[in-house]
Amino acid sequence: MLPLARALRSLGPAAAAREGPLLAWLSSARSAAASSSSAPPEYEMPSVTWGVIQGRKERLVSRVLALDFLRSAGVSDPAGELEAVELPSSLEVLQERLDFLLRLGLSTDDLSNYPLLLACSLRKNVIPVLSYLEKLGVTRARLAAFVRAYPACLHASVAVDLSPVVKALRGLDVDRQDIPRVLERYPDVLGLKPDGTISTSVAYLVGIVGVAPRDIGPMVTHYPFFLGMRVGTTIKPFCDYITSLGLPMRILARILEKRPYILGYDLEETVKPNVEALLSFGIQKEALPLVIAQYPSILGLPLKAKLAAQQYFFNLKLQIDPDGFARAVEKLPQLVSLNQNVTLKPVEFLRGRGISNEDVARMVVRCPQILLLRIELMKNSLYFFKSEMKRPMSELLEYPEYFTYSLESRIKPRYMRVTSKGIRCSLDWFLNCSDLRFEERMRGDFIEGDAPGPSFTMGGKLQMPGSQLVSDDDNEDTDDEVLYRRTLML
Repeated sequence: MLPLARALRSLGPAAAAREGPLLAWLSSARSAAASSSSAPPEYEMPSVTWGVIQGRKERLVSRVLALDFLRSAGVSDPAGELEAVELPSSLEVLQERLDFLLRLGLSTDDLSNYPLLLACSLRKNVIPVLSYLEKLGVTRARLAAFVRAYPACLHASVAVDLSPVVKALRGLDVDRQDIPRVLERYPDVLGLKPDGTISTSVAYLVGIVGVAPRDIGPMVTHYPFFLGMRVGTTIKPFCDYITSLGLPMRILARILEKRPYILGYDLEETVKPNVEALLSFGIQKEALPLVIAQYPSILGLPLKAKLAAQQYFFNLKLQIDPDGFARAVEKLPQLVSLNQNVTLKPVEFLRGRGISNEDVARMVVRCPQILLLRIELMKNSLYFFKSEMKRPMSELLEYPEYFTYSLESRIKPRYMRVTSKGIRCSLDWFLNCSDLRFEERMRGDFIEGDAPGPSFTMGGKLQMPGSQLVSDDDNEDTDDEVLYRRTLML
């Protein structure tokens, strides 16, 4: 028995009396199925329906009565949508549909917003579709919300319309247990054609942009809306504009694999104005690719207002001028969304250790990541710097990135190795390198000079999703590889 039919049966005799036609039909269907196993089917003359025997005048009267009945029940039809569809002449059938939809969880306001639901047959449309959704994993408690979001699904055929879309989603490597999540987030996906918009969008992202096919499934799970976007009017213009700013296509592909929602940002209303806002606040044009790669969500923020507020705060509280603020944003674009109270804590800690306001401002501009650090970790690192390393504070002011490295896993063990060999070197020399490069330096017969590297490494080699760790050899890097090295892990 279908799940919804079992629910109707469980309501008891009183409900059975109200649901007479529906339960009678279900019972007759079960009886026919049972008898078919023991006897060959009998052919009978088709019954004559009310729509055939009614004349034009009778149909008009029936429609008026049906519309009056719905209005008396609180269901309106402001757009006159029910005028173009066929309604049952029997008010009992109409009452049956209305009661069923109300028990499902819909309200009369929902039905007024989409009155065509009342033109759907319970037996041919509503029950098969809802049963199929339950079979896929959409819970009964969520069925009303699903229908409310995409009422047109009740007009669809399970075999012709719905099942092919679900099969297409499974073919995109969407896990079976994630199908309900995809459908509930984007019910309109059931109205798409698998060989139309869905296949075109996926083919462009994989074939042109370079998204890994294995990542399409997770992308659909997290942001299924891109399946309904047209390539020519939405996806391609967005990708073309972002790459025109200098971001390599392969980096854009890696971003989309983890942040597919950025495809939903309106190009003309949001993305382009945000890029202009960054430039107007002093961000260098050549730094835009790095800013976007580090913080893709910056393209969808109310950016102009955020930049203005943060620039004023940095100037007032941190004594950092607009140019210094722009340089800090280039290195850490998340600053535009950073809570100002959080920002002040590391600054007050450094000032409380006797570091002047000017020096703190220079440290923040050089390494804005220190604004994200926990005070307890900064205390431990500073204590080790003063008590064990016994180096002048000037070195710390010149290399504030020291605070961003792990004390236990990097600073202490490397400092002990350097000290045991009697090497005198800068903080940058023994901290800002990979484990492999550090071992090479320890085996070397001389101390090489500090070479310019990435602007900030957050305590180690940089990594992009789905790629290998970046090599330490900078000698033959292309422009794309330099950006790749400098991009923080997404």
